[in-house]
Amino acid sequence: MSWNCILERVPKTQSTNDDLLVRWRAGQLIDPVARIAHEQTAGKGRAGRVWLAQPNDTLCFSLAYPFPCRPNELSGLSLVVGLALITGISTALNIPENVLYSQGLRLKWPNDLLLNNAKLGGILIEGGQTTLSDPSWMIIGVGLNLRCADHIAQRLGSQSSFELGALDQLIPAKNALPDMEFIWLQLLASFEKYLTEFKQFGFSHFQKTWAQWDAFDGQAVRISGGGAEPLLGISTGVDPSGALLLNQNNTIIPIHAGDVSLRVQS
Repeated sequence: MSWNCILERVPKTQSTNDDLLVRWRAGQLIDPVARIAHEQTAGKGRAGRVWLAQPNDTLCFSLAYPFPCRPNELSGLSLVVGLALITGISTALNIPENVLYSQGLRLKWPNDLLLNNAKLGGILIEGGQTTLSDPSWMIIGVGLNLRCADHIAQRLGSQSSFELGALDQLIPAKNALPDMEFIWLQLLASFEKYLTEFKQFGFSHFQKTWAQWDAFDGQAVRISGGGAEPLLGISTGVDPSGALLLNQNNTIIPIHAGDVSLRVQS
């Protein structure tokens, strides 16, 4: 990697996101920091959900990254991180992105990676700006299932309302997954490229590319969260800011809220 990113490896922690958030709040961050844990005991997803980190079977890491702007100028960041994950996975597994697409890899707005509609990974972004003269430090957390999706699902039990996928389902059964460290470094290299471009051009630069990986484009969906009544409509992609566009009775409604969930209508 050409960027000045500090790499940290720990055997066990509660949450790599929380570790970096503490240092951000204390004013201790100077350069980007990527922190990976072999085991997370209190991993978390969006809206306070639990993210189960199974040692050896789950890749969990966080990246603290500064942006020279205000947090409200970073709309679409989680979508760009999803694209970075796809490119990183492609490089790590040596599988072209078009082949990954044919195998069912997709992105779910705003922060999930799917494999044939099963959850392969998730993104959690926290952080902000302490003063107007400081950069916006965003803590980008990633959880990615590597193998043994059934075992992870069994451990989650009733806490999980969706199917789980794993990275090993993308490779032939006779092949072994690359080393976790190798996968992590390939993902970080992809992050460097995508975050640099996002910082320069914003989400609109990625809008068309993200649309190609949109899991629910043109489908009837139900959007819930934030204590509001669920919204039903047709998902019609995203706008240049990364907001989901919902077609409801021929009226296009942009959805910006960060705590919504997106599900195909049953």
